[in-house]
Amino acid sequence: MALGNGLRLTWVGHATVLLELGGARLLTDPVLRPRLAHLRRHGAAPRADAAARLDAVLLSHLHRDHFDRPSLRRLDPDVAVIAPRGAARALRRLGLGHVIEVRAGERVELGGASVTAVPAEHDGRRHPLAPATDALGFVVAADRRVYFAGDTDVFDDMSALAVDLDVALLPVWGWGPSLGPGHMDPLAAARATALLRPRVAVPIHWGTFFPLGLERLRGARLVEPPREFANHVTRLAPDVEVRILAPGEGLEV
Repeated sequence: MALGNGLRLTWVGHATVLLELGGARLLTDPVLRPRLAHLRRHGAAPRADAAARLDAVLLSHLHRDHFDRPSLRRLDPDVAVIAPRGAARALRRLGLGHVIEVRAGERVELGGASVTAVPAEHDGRRHPLAPATDALGFVVAADRRVYFAGDTDVFDDMSALAVDLDVALLPVWGWGPSLGPGHMDPLAAARATALLRPRVAVPIHWGTFFPLGLERLRGARLVEPPREFANHVTRLAPDVEVRILAPGEGLEV
């Protein structure tokens, strides 16, 4: 469990982060497999206990690299899953019975921690023909406050989240050599950092999955995004500390 007066986080890889604070153990967007279709995992494999003894899982949206059915089936069926409105049916089909659907602005109390859903600028549908579903970020608060962005583009109202944030977990890339709409590249993520003003910014959603074989041609995208992000933050938000983690590496605040 978490330290009573602090935050421990472990970047498992991509958008999967283990948060331990306020006595709660939370996992974001669990993707625990070595491959997702044509995408191969790079870096350390998730620890066997990454999804053990969880108090809740936070799901930002339904895209396959965030809502991974085989990974979700590994979870304790009684774990609380906090997810956008419209996700419950798919989660219950996976055997997960304790689903809490939320909209932006709604809060869930988990013992010593609270989880508040916040907006995200991203198309949260499972695929282009699927019903509309929100994408969300989350602010988790106890003795420390951490913002998990999920997938989002930068938006002006991010400044409304800047209330004593200790850590911001910000996506700085994706899973291939280019980005589609609704994502932040390193510069956009640095602009978001300037709006959020956390004590520490941790780049996520980079360097974990990449199309099979393409790393030989475009492998720089596996390593450059967090460095570019850190350079932009130095210019745009110089008071913010950037901590670049490798998959499996942790940080205590």
